[in-house]
Amino acid sequence: MAAGKFSVLDFVVMPDHLHVLLSVGVDTTIEKAMQLIKGGFSYRLKHECGYLGEVWQVGFSESRADDAASFEGYRRYIAENPVKAGLAERVGEYPYCYGYLAEKKRRG
Repeated sequence: MAAGKFSVLDFVVMPDHLHVLLSVGVDTTIEKAMQLIKGGFSYRLKHECGYLGEVWQVGFSESRADDAASFEGYRRYIAENPVKAGLAERVGEYPYCYGYLAEKKRRG
């Protein structure tokens, strides 16, 4: 179970990739957190949608935020990704990202 193993701080789901900004607990590695994310999503996709194909490529890329400035830089990069890809005109308009969902939740 993933509860308490990591926290998702920001994300964007793009058509062909995913960016996730997460914080792992002291007893969890980034590799384990990614295994939980990928495995949980694949399980639900199979059981709820009947999709039996492969969803994820092997491995992932990892970058660490060592200070507040790099953390904010990663958040900005994630938020701007759909705009740069032409999927939204402005940051926060793309429905498959943390910012959009947080704003929707805030408005009720």
